[in-house]
Amino acid sequence: MIFDFSLKSSLLLIFFVHGIIFSLLLFRRAIKNHDKPSLWLGFYAFLCVLYISPFMLGYAGWYARNPYRDILFYVPFQQLLLFPPVLYFYCRALFDQSFSFQKNDILHFVPAIGYILYSLLIFFVDKIVLEEYFFYQDQRDKDFALEYQVAGFVSLLIYLIRSLKLYQTYKITTYNTVSYADSLGFQWARKFILAFMILILMRLLFFVMNPGWDQFGRKFWYYLTFSALFYYITINGYVNSIRSVVSLKNQEVIPDTPADELTTPPGEGSQPDASNLSHPGQKPEIQDLDLWKKKIEQLMIRDEVYKDPELSIYHLAQKLNTHPKKISQTINLGFAMNFNDFVNKHRILAVIKMMEQGKHNEHTLEGLALDCGFRSKSTFNRAFKRHTQISPREYIQKKLS
Repeated sequence: MIFDFSLKSSLLLIFFVHGIIFSLLLFRRAIKNHDKPSLWLGFYAFLCVLYISPFMLGYAGWYARNPYRDILFYVPFQQLLLFPPVLYFYCRALFDQSFSFQKNDILHFVPAIGYILYSLLIFFVDKIVLEEYFFYQDQRDKDFALEYQVAGFVSLLIYLIRSLKLYQTYKITTYNTVSYADSLGFQWARKFILAFMILILMRLLFFVMNPGWDQFGRKFWYYLTFSALFYYITINGYVNSIRSVVSLKNQEVIPDTPADELTTPPGEGSQPDASNLSHPGQKPEIQDLDLWKKKIEQLMIRDEVYKDPELSIYHLAQKLNTHPKKISQTINLGFAMNFNDFVNKHRILAVIKMMEQGKHNEHTLEGLALDCGFRSKSTFNRAFKRHTQISPREYIQKKLS
């Protein structure tokens, strides 16, 4: 089996081998730890390995020789209709604690299954029935047919939009559910979505620059860039796998959320819609709003529940013997805040009270922040500046000196 280790084939071979290794590592972690995101990310890494294989083998001379040439033509390496739903279900597993694959989710994979069956039909007719080229009489790989490439690009675009909506729902729901949303960190989630968008842009540029899909042309740089991108996604996804603390069941659509709010994090400029924890299209209605506001404030001031660093909206609902949705709507409507900002406000007020008592001279600011429920100094600093418009140190200098 002759493999031409040219510069192009060797570079792609490096990514090929690493992709195989990381896909196996991700599958191992998924099985060992029941880690659903790792399962989907491992599947994605494996698809990427298949995706670059024709060009790695092509630059190695296999597409120019038989019997390799005949075999490679009939292998559906580029699963363009399988990539998008796999990336989307990775997002679902990453962002939704309650996610489980359902029977109707198989519908997302029908186009990909159809293409695999089509590839099997081509092989069966050409190699077994006719024993001569029929489908491949033009001797050009069907993976690079223009209509198939266009369909793959459109599918990527559709699932990118779905993933963006899912990410926004996840972020808003998290800020409306737990008091430590700031410390969870959305950095990897943002980077993954950005990488997804870059993938779309690369495909678009590929369309423009290389209209001849069945020719190698100048495609090497595209496949090298794609390999680096999938390598980045796979490694960072393996290292930075986040754990969602919220359920997005019945919340895949964000009701009544203007488009310009989709890029504004909760607590930074605009507040999320009060119906985030309601079913799509349902208008928030709450009776005795002032009464519920008073009950929640009493828990905060009298019982100091904000000191619990793991405080969630479910804890408040349990203490008040009501549904979490009522707590969420009361805070959204009555205080014009999301749950995270509301709790942090009380934590900040408690820290300020301790400062006014001179306790910042006896303890570190971080110590005061931790005593009041913050999980880290960085989270405390962000929340303090958001609430007071100045840093804790500046507050001491301006207000207490």
